[in-house]
Amino acid sequence: MAPPLAALSDWQNFYVVVGSAAAGLTGLTFVVIALAADAQMVRLSGLRAFITPIVVHFGTVLWLAALLCIPGHNRTSLALCMIGTALIGAVYALTTTYRMVRTLPDYRPVAADWIWNAVLPLLSHGVLLAAGLMTAAHAPLALYLIGAVALTLLYVGIHNAWDLAVWITAERPSARAKHEAQDQSDTAAATPAATEAASAGDSPEADVRLPRPP
Repeated sequence: MAPPLAALSDWQNFYVVVGSAAAGLTGLTFVVIALAADAQMVRLSGLRAFITPIVVHFGTVLWLAALLCIPGHNRTSLALCMIGTALIGAVYALTTTYRMVRTLPDYRPVAADWIWNAVLPLLSHGVLLAAGLMTAAHAPLALYLIGAVALTLLYVGIHNAWDLAVWITAERPSARAKHEAQDQSDTAAATPAATEAASAGDSPEADVRLPRPP
């Protein structure tokens, strides 16, 4: 059996702090969902493309912190864990990019959306894959790369949660005004039809008041 990776013990405090921060910041996602629900701006496509990945990013950081805190890791076990995590994360990042493309009829993402929601997560998992592959030969450098990936995903989650919260808050007045205008137009369109139906004797009140012929 391969000996434990001694350099990993120096990173224990780092991953305790990062993992605790990721677990605590997951609550930001619930705040964003609450704001979106209050503003009546929740759609399943937008939820999967922009809100659910925030939870995944925080969960990935917590997962990495838990893996790196497991005692007795050697070069082989660490490499397998990082490679597996990187492949799963890359697949999910590509899926998120596809879901962003599907939101184009309702919302057109700007350049910052593509960078923070698609490019940086995919790049982070690519670096994590490279770190896993080089663990056997350059373990100290691989550990620094893994730490950089954890911090990057943590800040991506914070940025995206904050960006969504600000966007929803800014869009809420216009969204409510749009809903009110739509309701007023629907009411205005329904009033002439009701008046016409009443004048033609098709309303229930007309049937009650007018006697039926024998």
